[in-house]
Amino acid sequence: MTITIELAPELERQLRDEAAKEGLDTGEYIVYTLEERLRHTRQAAPRLSSAETELLQQINLGLSQEDWQRYHTLIAKRRAETLTPDEHAALIALSDQIEEANVRRIQALVELTRLRQTSLEALMQELGLPASAYV
Repeated sequence: MTITIELAPELERQLRDEAAKEGLDTGEYIVYTLEERLRHTRQAAPRLSSAETELLQQINLGLSQEDWQRYHTLIAKRRAETLTPDEHAALIALSDQIEEANVRRIQALVELTRLRQTSLEALMQELGLPASAYV
């Protein structure tokens, strides 16, 4: 494969100088440099164990967008005191689902802290999770 790129004169000069120092043709030096860069990128990418992957998936599970919309609608009706008995039962059921999902998330978070040997607070900060969503 051939790729043609335009380089600033200063960069071209620097590449030629570095290639000469290494005793390589400029093209060979560029290929070598790119391969090294890509090798470091692949090595730097974090690898998750299957257990960590499963726990992160559990942490990210939640209600569907439709369920959240229904929940917020029912909360608004409750505040407006226009909630019917059937809607009240639906709100309780949704609230129970939210609580159960949060319990599963917290359990998965605690297990992940054990695997990573870190604190819950540090893990939640690393994952960008607000403490108020889980406490």
